[in-house]
Amino acid sequence: MIVSSHLPRVAIVGRPNVGKSSLFNRIVGERLAIIEDEPGTTRDRLEAEVEWRERTFLLLDTGGFQVEDEGDYTDLIRAQIDAAIDEATLVLFCVDARDGLTASDYDVADAVRRGQTPVILVATKADNESREVVAAAEAGTLGFGPPLPVSALHDLNVGLLLDEVVKHLPETPPLVEQDRIRVAIVGRPNVGKSTLVNSLIGERRVIVSEIAGTTRDAIDTHLEAPEGAFTLIDTAGIRRPGKRGQGVERHAVLRATAALARCDVAVLLIDGSQGVTSQDTHIAGLAQEEATGIVIAVNKTDLWETPEEDRIRLLANMRQRFRFLPWAMFAFVSAGEAEGLPDLLRLVAEAREARRRRISTGELNGICRRALREHAPPVVHSKRLKIRYVTQPSVDPPTFVVFVNDPKLIHFSYRRYLERCLREAHDFEGTAIRFAFRSGNEEDANT
Repeated sequence: MIVSSHLPRVAIVGRPNVGKSSLFNRIVGERLAIIEDEPGTTRDRLEAEVEWRERTFLLLDTGGFQVEDEGDYTDLIRAQIDAAIDEATLVLFCVDARDGLTASDYDVADAVRRGQTPVILVATKADNESREVVAAAEAGTLGFGPPLPVSALHDLNVGLLLDEVVKHLPETPPLVEQDRIRVAIVGRPNVGKSTLVNSLIGERRVIVSEIAGTTRDAIDTHLEAPEGAFTLIDTAGIRRPGKRGQGVERHAVLRATAALARCDVAVLLIDGSQGVTSQDTHIAGLAQEEATGIVIAVNKTDLWETPEEDRIRLLANMRQRFRFLPWAMFAFVSAGEAEGLPDLLRLVAEAREARRRRISTGELNGICRRALREHAPPVVHSKRLKIRYVTQPSVDPPTFVVFVNDPKLIHFSYRRYLERCLREAHDFEGTAIRFAFRSGNEEDANT
């Protein structure tokens, strides 16, 4: 399984807190990268497609390159930066026009020179003329020529920078857009989400550490596999609200929950050595609220002493703890040993297929008529629910509109009964479905 892209890559590199993520967000046109005053906020490589002057390329944001060993992630971040430089067609080397050069800037310059990739030197935070002059004079000592002054905050010279970028890029043939399955990998901190992404794509694309909270951004990675074309979204671990920190961690959790809103299928990763926790069920509830497809994947099965017995025991426990998701799929994997991954992707693809399933109006109404005959709705305040007509206006998720005599008469238990009848008639395993009950009749529905 490999990640592939026909697009040239442009990597943004520099020391911490020089404005790389601000520039990334400005070019991309949305706040994909988390921005805080705290140095070292970005750790993993972020990627996004950018189109400029009818040219398309992949823009990469990287962590800050530091000389001093200031934390547990320094070596991991440096490895990610080196990999980004090696893969890049062009490097945007950012220095801070406001603070001037530091020892770390010269360290980054050495790393960029070793990569032998074409470089555009960028002086960030250049929001006035005096800073531009000082930055040009000082940054010229790095050996990459005069810098291009930009201000991401004020959108100054960003268009000029992009003009220079496309001049350095090779012509690329147009690519037929693939129908990719967007997969958000969610779970508690340190259950192995980033390890799973790296095992699926066959490389260390995202930083893996035993320290909880390593991943901060929601990182998109394309994957081509026999089971289909996927976009994997690695997310920060979602802690209980009372245990969340402020600033960076709060933003990271918000990005993780936002990833659920834009995915097709959520893979909820559970630590198989610990079993199901209340936070696991809480995260499953977040996915249910977004009506995503859901595959619950048990990780770290390689740590089991009695695999078959542990599998049976945990499966029974999960069916009980996740009884509010009787349609969810279950998978067992070892991300560290790369075991069970094809089965996981197959279930994800099946869940996505179920999300696109459409039932004809005639068949839908036949299913509802049989459901009414076998189990009539209860009488509520001397009135009984009558179903006039049913239609399916949309998919992703499958959505059904039921026209009734009075929507107030629908009891939640009868709604569950109708959903169960629908699922028994058609395979919607792996995906949520939505019901809407409206007043009306068949004539109203057809107008």
